[in-house]
Amino acid sequence: MVGWSSQAEILAGATAFMKLMHSLAGLYFWDFASSLDFEWAFITRKKKFTWPLIFYFAGRYCLFFALIGIRLTARTCSEVNCQALYTFNQLAGDAAVGLASINLSIRTMAIWSQSRWIAGPLVIVILGHWALILQGVLLKAEWVPGSGCAITHTNNTILAATFIYSMCFDALIFTLSAWKLAFKRAGTRSQLMKMLFKDGLIYFLVAFGANLLATIFMLLNWNSIMSVIFNVPAAVASTIVASRAVRRLNKFTTNGPEMLTTSATHSGLAFRTGQHPTISRNIGVPMQKDLSGGVHVQMQTFTVAEEEDQHSDWTQDGESRNCKKVEDPEICGAEIRADFKRPPY
Repeated sequence: MVGWSSQAEILAGATAFMKLMHSLAGLYFWDFASSLDFEWAFITRKKKFTWPLIFYFAGRYCLFFALIGIRLTARTCSEVNCQALYTFNQLAGDAAVGLASINLSIRTMAIWSQSRWIAGPLVIVILGHWALILQGVLLKAEWVPGSGCAITHTNNTILAATFIYSMCFDALIFTLSAWKLAFKRAGTRSQLMKMLFKDGLIYFLVAFGANLLATIFMLLNWNSIMSVIFNVPAAVASTIVASRAVRRLNKFTTNGPEMLTTSATHSGLAFRTGQHPTISRNIGVPMQKDLSGGVHVQMQTFTVAEEEDQHSDWTQDGESRNCKKVEDPEICGAEIRADFKRPPY
């Protein structure tokens, strides 16, 4: 049986941990750099900044600086304050997980048209999540001569509770979104709804799997290194998938026409829900956009119901509603001769 608490296993685990961190940092830095055009669009004011994007940018940059801090702990040769450095890394990494869940929670609230019966409980769940996140940073680290910074103690109970809470939270978010998007009449489902369902499913599967793996190793508690070795992969996976979902939604609502209400914006969603089936035709309304790079025309789609006018005195067949059946052929229902008919125009 492997002695996981031995010094040799701890040093081997620390080496594997640093190699894994380097690989994850490279993956995240590549994803971060490849999506900088999204930030640049807001800096140059090509896109309008809205408040839900605060959580998107906060999650991206929290994990970005956390990975930089992890790399610093591996490359430093002189003695540093390991406790402060690891506390920052833990707080920023856990915050990225919490912010990823908030990004998907905002989408769920928007899908439910900001219903207070949905938004209120979700806000309470978010506050509980962050209460666990802030307690999970209580770890201990110290400088080991010849090896560098090393984690000596972690509160595995709080960390495991945080990741289990995250899994349940993600399951709740996905269930609420799926209930609103999937259980609708086939005629009322739009491409945007299908994209939201697909993105939500992918996020749930990736985040749930990563958090489950991290929780298993924390509950096994072989040693101080192995208990937290999969925490960073869970944060990286959740942040990447959640960030891509936010970018896809933002690009979709600005580039593609959809059947939305007039309150549709870049950050919110308001779908055509609860309407009775009607015969509709689409009217394209051109919307002028920035003309500096050419002419850009976007078609905004509305729905106009072709219903019979109930206030009209005549039916579609040309018969009067007010006429009663009488015997006089010259009243109401009398047949009009061909020579009196009005020529077509």
